[in-house]
Amino acid sequence: MMVVYIFVLLCMFVCLIYKSKRYLHMLQQNLYNENNRYLKWIFRNGKQFFDLDLVAILLSLIGLFVVYDVDKFAILVSLLLATVFLVLGYLWRSRLASDQNKKPLVITKRVRRLIITTSILYLIPVVVLVLYNKDSQLIWLMITILIFMIFLNPFVVFLANIINFPIERGVYHYYKHQAQSKLKGMPNLKIIGITGSYGKTSSKNILSDILNIKYNALPTPRNLNTYNGLIMTVNNNLTKFNDIFIAEMGAYVKGEIRGLCKLVKPQYGILTRIGTAHLETFGSEQNIIDGKFELIESLPSDGFAVLNGDDPKQVNYKLKNKVKVIWIGIDNPDVDVRAINIKCSNKGMEFDVTFPNDKNKKYHFETRLLGDHNVYNILAGLAFGYEFNISIPDLQQAVKGVRPVEHRLELKRLNNFYQIDDAYNSNPVGAHNAVKVLGMMPGIKVVVTPGMIELGDKEAEYNKKFGEQIAEVADYAVLIGENHTKPIKEGLLSKGFDKDKIIVYNDVRDAYPFIGELAKDKEVYALFENDLPDTYNE
Repeated sequence: MMVVYIFVLLCMFVCLIYKSKRYLHMLQQNLYNENNRYLKWIFRNGKQFFDLDLVAILLSLIGLFVVYDVDKFAILVSLLLATVFLVLGYLWRSRLASDQNKKPLVITKRVRRLIITTSILYLIPVVVLVLYNKDSQLIWLMITILIFMIFLNPFVVFLANIINFPIERGVYHYYKHQAQSKLKGMPNLKIIGITGSYGKTSSKNILSDILNIKYNALPTPRNLNTYNGLIMTVNNNLTKFNDIFIAEMGAYVKGEIRGLCKLVKPQYGILTRIGTAHLETFGSEQNIIDGKFELIESLPSDGFAVLNGDDPKQVNYKLKNKVKVIWIGIDNPDVDVRAINIKCSNKGMEFDVTFPNDKNKKYHFETRLLGDHNVYNILAGLAFGYEFNISIPDLQQAVKGVRPVEHRLELKRLNNFYQIDDAYNSNPVGAHNAVKVLGMMPGIKVVVTPGMIELGDKEAEYNKKFGEQIAEVADYAVLIGENHTKPIKEGLLSKGFDKDKIIVYNDVRDAYPFIGELAKDKEVYALFENDLPDTYNE
């Protein structure tokens, strides 16, 4: 009987490894349940718990016990072989699913601690089973508990996350204190905070490229815009040779930006556009506005803020402090730093800029970047460069050398077509800007998108509007994920878009061969707008 126990436990253990890896991956992508993101994902994807492969395996394992008791050797061998076949099939399908993940599980120290805690939770019934293997009732009880734990694996992982919470808080406070001590030891460091609903990472990278023509500026790498991200950047990347630290600040709820400001204490700030990104977690548009202005209202009176004069939400906001404000814009003639005469092509953009002290004089700038939103980002960088006494010729040279930001309206030749890669993120304003950029291109125009997310109860409305905007410029629409893109399809059809030119795939990788076929004898520009994380796979 012990051999059967060991075989059963081994099969369960193997299945658990793959199932636990899946939900640890989802926990990580949902920021370890920050603002209950993981719990919301669990209840949104509840049907995934009922895994038919696991049902077959577990029924087969139970059958092994039953048959062993009645001593039917032939059936026992058949069940053993069937179980092995089912387990191998399950592992093969799990491996294929894992290979399709856009962003794999990163085995950090935190994940390792979660693996240890999750393993301990599963070992408890196993240890009882081994110690009391002669008590048949207890054996069945422990097997039943293990079966339930396998099916409820998402909640076991969640429980491990709760158990580890005090440890993670201790780790967090240790590194937080280390980062704050380091910043205190650098009194001459200029710290610039950047937040907004859209364009934070692009603005940060553009600002860094512009300021680095004279200073040694360090931006937060990638999208490390949370408490942990800022702490890691300060502790691991900031050195005594840096003159400027550019801190991107993200938030899902009101109060988070204020907390980030208490952490790094910026003297200067940039507010990009304010919109409806993360409306679901903020709760209301007013909460979003108030939350973003927490950066500006945390600045000292001897600092300054760069605000967008074309954003009504910023223009109409009543500031609660007296920090100096520098306004940038395109349409508003009353701003301090303004771009006019904007021209766009498939090689980039050029435009003229006026500065505060001489609004009658125009300075010409050229960039490889695309889209009006990048003009705003450049204007914010120019405002800082101007205030930090960088000469106009140096600013012109810096803007010309600004590197396209990866996956943010990045134009590149891909095999036999041009890809406009805007896959990093998407929002109603950014998506519309991207579609307008596509409309300026020659040849066949294709939009590839899974739509926009985290827009609360307005999500369907915004995606339908996005479909209407696509219909105005695109020749083909490739939708990724049939269910989530229904509002986009509805918007396309409402504008009379040819339904035969709406193609639906479940995986964005299937779009490439299709576009390649289109580009065999014609020039094709394909806009890839947004790439949803694995938590939204259909």
